[in-house]
Amino acid sequence: MTESYGWGVVPVVATIGETAFATSLFPRDGTYLLPIKVAVQRSEALGLGDRIAVRMRVGRP
Repeated sequence: MTESYGWGVVPVVATIGETAFATSLFPRDGTYLLPIKVAVQRSEALGLGDRIAVRMRVGRP
């Protein structure tokens, strides 16, 4: 990925349900980790272990 800003971290805009938010993908064990902000978890009623659909765009808003 060419958008990385160091250590392989990639800025993204993610959307879960109706909630869009800026975050970053973090490299971990050959894949990437997408942290989901607590405010997003609450607004979309997400719980531990839930399967979700995520739309992402690389870059900043």
